Amino acid sequence: MVYIISIILVGIGVYGLMTQKNLFKHLISLSIIDTAVNIFIVATGYVNGGKAPIYTKNFPSFAIGRFVDPLPQALVLTAIVIGVGTLAVGASLLVRVKEKHSSIDVENMKGVGE
Repeated sequence: MVYIISIILVGIGVYGLMTQKNLFKHLISLSIIDTAVNIFIVATGYVNGGKAPIYTKNFPSFAIGRFVDPLPQALVLTAIVIGVGTLAVGASLLVRVKEKHSSIDVENMKGVGE
């Protein structure tokens, strides 16, 4: 089910990239695709009935089949930080584009394609 949700979100993001002329909407579409990929990666590490891989009295030995894989979670945490940084840089570039061309709509930009 989670895989289907992530595929739907990727489809929504690609649809937004293909149909919208506004650069801010392109940035949001890329962010939606980023979120969908993160959801997909976390879903790959899920184990039904699995526990957190923490050594406690209840789990004195690390049996591979009992624990949820922590590696996808660590990778997604890093990807979230990178995604937020990329989103911030993209937003600041959009502000500069708006100042220079007085629009962030691709068809209404002054001085582009002339």
